Amino acid sequence: MPRFVVCAPYALVMLLASSAAGPAAAADPDFGDHSSQTLTTKAWQSLERGDLAETLAFTAKCRELYAAEAAKQQQELTGFLPAEKGHDAWALNDVGSCCFVEGQALEKAGRKADAITAYRRLVDDYGFAQCWDTRGWFWQPAKAAQDRLDVLEFDTAIAE
Repeated sequence: MPRFVVCAPYALVMLLASSAAGPAAAADPDFGDHSSQTLTTKAWQSLERGDLAETLAFTAKCRELYAAEAAKQQQELTGFLPAEKGHDAWALNDVGSCCFVEGQALEKAGRKADAITAYRRLVDDYGFAQCWDTRGWFWQPAKAAQDRLDVLEFDTAIAE
């Protein structure tokens, strides 16, 4: 049975990124069953709530537990998997999605340098990750991250 994490539509994520940061999370988030799917879903949900601390806890836990498998899956690919096989790279997709979520959360909190680091990790290490959109297709978080990197790096260069 395919593993499946539903990702928030990109437009919703960008809307959330422009809103103010929310309250701090509880000190001990519930990681559920610790599966990459659960951690990624909880990361998206906490991002939607504006809970920076909880978002960062879920994304960090997903990377901690699944980055090695995600890197292995990335190395085995020479391009994006076709839609019918997209879920086969479950760790890559979940870790890559978590890097994107982390970047969004950090950007939303005004931590541009940290957001750049998260987006750069996604682009450099998990570039073939895909995220399932609830409207019925995969999107590539590394492409969206590169768009954000272009903006943030330009803004940083202008400010210097």
